Amino acid sequence: MEQREMRHVADSAVTQTQIVLSSHINGAGRLFGGQLMEWIDIVAGVVARRHSRCNQTTASVDNLQFKEAVHLNDTLILLGKLTYVGNTSMEVQVDSYVEALDGTRKLVNTAFFVMVALDENDQPTAVPGLIVETEEEKAAWEAGKRRNELRKQRRIEKF
Repeated sequence: MEQREMRHVADSAVTQTQIVLSSHINGAGRLFGGQLMEWIDIVAGVVARRHSRCNQTTASVDNLQFKEAVHLNDTLILLGKLTYVGNTSMEVQVDSYVEALDGTRKLVNTAFFVMVALDENDQPTAVPGLIVETEEEKAAWEAGKRRNELRKQRRIEKF
């Protein structure tokens, strides 16, 4: 049996910084939800690409709830990291923060994406395993495992 390659959480972690411009703002003067979704999807894709070292596609998104308003000229910080991997899929957590000029951050959103690795024929392909070392990483792995089981149950129930 072939040994599965393993990678650390930190090997694929991503930090993206955005300045919110007028083209990102809706009629109510806040960041378009779809714009945030696009940025989060990009971060999740880069995390998955770094881990799998191949192309990937977004299979699902678990959550997108605005907890804090984001306005024109705000600095938005997006932090992406792997929390759980299956055979061909990877769960990526992306936390979004609005950052004040003094550096303090307020959580805007936490999203969980499932990304599927693709081979050169755009077919699902196996991904490396994930090395979880810290207590935080171990807790994230267990939570990701539970979310994965819930996703499987929802597919069975067509929910």
